[in-house]
Amino acid sequence: MHNQLLKLIDQNVMLPDLERALCRQYFEPVLVSKNRILEGEGKIPSYLYFVVSGFVRLFHYNGKGEEVTTHINCPPGFITSYVSFANGCRSDENLECITDCELLRITKRDLDLLVQQSPAFKDFSILVFQQALSYNENRAKELATQSAEQRYLKLMDEYPQIIHNVPMQYIASFLGMNPKSLSRIRRQIMMGIRMKSSYE
Repeated sequence: MHNQLLKLIDQNVMLPDLERALCRQYFEPVLVSKNRILEGEGKIPSYLYFVVSGFVRLFHYNGKGEEVTTHINCPPGFITSYVSFANGCRSDENLECITDCELLRITKRDLDLLVQQSPAFKDFSILVFQQALSYNENRAKELATQSAEQRYLKLMDEYPQIIHNVPMQYIASFLGMNPKSLSRIRRQIMMGIRMKSSYE
């Protein structure tokens, strides 16, 4: 499973053999079944996860007790409640496997050791953090400025794997709408595709 992580790192920084070995040493492989909560709210997150395969989501409960999905990981990539993990404070989010997953995980202590011992991984971790900040900024902007249909079409275009592997109620919540609205949008899109095909 480490090969997926090493491949992603290699796409961004030059990783010497010794530092590759450190990555293999510190990242622990785990297999997790679907619907399992990896990290629960009210606790300090124990691990940063790298998703090799499968789909993982972050969610919290709103004032009405409804689940609100704030992030869906599309592999390969990292996921945790970042601020709580980095600062060692209790999280108000839950981390759940949507499907069966192959994961690599690392504790905050081991991550700090790896960053100290591997200059290349330190550079990579800074890049990942910058990308996470940019993603969150863009997502907030999209929720504020794009229509529900625009957000769904963008997800279809950029992350079709999510459309095919993640339950609709999670996708709807992630896109800031209710499942009925998402079903209506999907019907309209499919109708448009069929009409277009009939004219070709």
